[in-house]
Amino acid sequence: MANPMYRQIGEDLRAQIESGQLEPGQQLRTEIELREHYNASRNTVRDAIKWLTSLGLVETKPGQGTFVVQTIDPFLTTLTGDPAGAGFSGGAVYLVEVSKQNRKPTASPVQVEIQEASDDMATTLGITKGAEVISRHERRFIDGTPWAMQTSYYPMEFADRGAERLRRARDIPEGTVEYLANSLHIRQVGYSDRITVRAPNPNEADFFRLPSDGRVPLYEITRTAYDGNEQPMRVTVTVYPADRNQFIVNVGQVPDFTPSADGAQR
Repeated sequence: MANPMYRQIGEDLRAQIESGQLEPGQQLRTEIELREHYNASRNTVRDAIKWLTSLGLVETKPGQGTFVVQTIDPFLTTLTGDPAGAGFSGGAVYLVEVSKQNRKPTASPVQVEIQEASDDMATTLGITKGAEVISRHERRFIDGTPWAMQTSYYPMEFADRGAERLRRARDIPEGTVEYLANSLHIRQVGYSDRITVRAPNPNEADFFRLPSDGRVPLYEITRTAYDGNEQPMRVTVTVYPADRNQFIVNVGQVPDFTPSADGAQR
């Protein structure tokens, strides 16, 4: 039984994409041009585009047209690490680890806000409901592609007690873990991660350039760090698009190697 017309058009366009004739990011012909080229009806052409969209090969941008989806080389992040360190969420570690895999890391300037803690955040940080927290937010890129959004929350009392740099809109080169240890003698001894999967909100979809239909979800990792008295000292929330991120968790004695997204040891 012959394929329906929309499927024949879709298969032809798919072959052009997979052969490289239509390159990542390239715009397809307009709907009118496709109708004329394939001598097909409007609904047939639209069904072909819907089929390609369901395969993740093209995306339609309102008011602009339909484009071949750009291929993104995933990055593999090791979530486990030194319990006394920031782990991959730390800015300095992020720069080093991405560079080790011969890729280019960049980050936006740090944005700092003073805000009232939500009830959940107050409970997690072990502070009074309604107390102020310092949030430090940055956006991260790998090879120029938006890769993650991260916000860390600290009790305001840390700055009041002497860790003044927390509320400055500047990077802390040595990392906040070392900074808090040196300035307040608050030493991190461990952390706990909670991982959820959800659809992106409009702001996240726009930053990560994700399809507006929500078919690419986000990983949201909430990391709560603890000091030697088992008191929470920091909450870091990082969101990662699922189309460009993979994660690994090491337990026990495992070989020391630099992982890659294709699973090879390097």
